[in-house]
Amino acid sequence: MPSYQTKTQWLALVILGIMSALLLVVAITAFSIYFYGRANRVVKTDAAIVLGAAVWGDKPSPVFRERINHAIHLYKRGVVRTIIFTGGVGKNDDTSEAVVGKRYAMARGVKETDILVETESHTTHQNLENAQKVADKYHLSKFLIVSDPLHLKRAVLMAQDMGMDAYPSPTPTTRYRSFKSQFEFLMRETYFYFVYLVLKY
Repeated sequence: MPSYQTKTQWLALVILGIMSALLLVVAITAFSIYFYGRANRVVKTDAAIVLGAAVWGDKPSPVFRERINHAIHLYKRGVVRTIIFTGGVGKNDDTSEAVVGKRYAMARGVKETDILVETESHTTHQNLENAQKVADKYHLSKFLIVSDPLHLKRAVLMAQDMGMDAYPSPTPTTRYRSFKSQFEFLMRETYFYFVYLVLKY
């Protein structure tokens, strides 16, 4: 009959094996999120959906500005015909993220008739859900999802789960430049990716 010490050692090995397996899954997922956002194949679509981010008064934050600029670039190249801005009013803001994005884009040559907005969302899932409702009204069915590279694996998975014909379009530049900021963003996205897989929200 195994001794108490042998049982304890066996249990410790089992726990170590489970923890190692979990760490391996997390690491593989984090790598897949990182490399997914680095792939940037251009797909011509009906619209670019710009995922919301913080605004500073009536101006986009640096993170949001990068996303808007990328969408404008896609529009001017003829890759998309329409830009859909998403995002509601933040806690300490007076103007919605979507409206700030629209004004910024119009000031840089995007026609107002080629811009759609949804101004109620506060999460990535809501961004996409509400954008889809807006797009349906205009019979738009194929989309580029515009956001920071590390955000895109989760966002595109959400969009595809909603039945959208969606493709990633990462910003070529990002405000998350230092190793520390990128690592923190990657860890956060890895966490939320697993949360979405479990809760689907």
